[in-house]
Amino acid sequence: MTLGQFRVSHRSVMLAAVLVGMVSLAIGAHAALNKRSLEVAKALEAEDTTGSIAVKRARVALVIGNGHYPDANQPLRQSINDARAFAAVLRRDGFDVIMVEDADKEDMHRAVRRLQAKIGPDTTALLFFSGFGIQSGRESYMIPVDARIWRESDVRRDGLSIETVLRAMKEHAAKVKLAVIDASRRNPYERRFRSYSHGLAPINVPDNALILSSATPGRVVDESGGQYSPLMVELLKSFGQPDRDAETVFSRTRAAVSRASEGKQVPTVSSSLVQDVPFKPDTAAASRKDTAAID
Repeated sequence: MTLGQFRVSHRSVMLAAVLVGMVSLAIGAHAALNKRSLEVAKALEAEDTTGSIAVKRARVALVIGNGHYPDANQPLRQSINDARAFAAVLRRDGFDVIMVEDADKEDMHRAVRRLQAKIGPDTTALLFFSGFGIQSGRESYMIPVDARIWRESDVRRDGLSIETVLRAMKEHAAKVKLAVIDASRRNPYERRFRSYSHGLAPINVPDNALILSSATPGRVVDESGGQYSPLMVELLKSFGQPDRDAETVFSRTRAAVSRASEGKQVPTVSSSLVQDVPFKPDTAAASRKDTAAID
């Protein structure tokens, strides 16, 4: 009886040992899988934010449309419409578009990092922003929707400087830097620390760059009632013309907005370009490239 009991206990111990081994293997495999997943996540993050891994693009654009500001009396409907319309045109013309709507502070900084990761020495990089903008310390800041602004120092804390994004393009060796800024609006913030809105400051233009701003520095533009802002209406028309190099498009837009508003809104074009920058893709060159790749 004692021997039988001993044998049964021995088998039980053996079975228990096998079960423990199987559980240990399962736990080890699960831990290895989790470690691998973490490594993959880190690699993907690095691919999205570092220029050494990410694929460089010939044309890349960051498009930001901010419309729903909690501190505003009503949403900026045109900002979202403008961003979507312009993103569609840019994609048609071969741009790799990074688009964010109603972006908070972290969204905007993350989008800039994504833009940086796609820029190479031959890249044409473009920034479009529509929303509220404020000048502070001779720089113009794009305001995220979660900004908490009660004094001027809050602008520099929560806003994203346009010049900062242009410098990031330059630091990552972008061949051409373009910007379209539609942010010279009366906003709900400046009246908290100023008696009137200053609009945007003159934007410092880096080398080989072209910037279109919706109004003269220091001036503000009242919202219109259309689907798109006056700047975007004329910009989209200009993109529909056959001669679509960047400087011609921006200058034509400036003149058209000024005429349509009878001089009440005069956009600013600032240029340091040393070359023609066509918006329309060179279909012949693209065809030759595709043929060479097939051969």
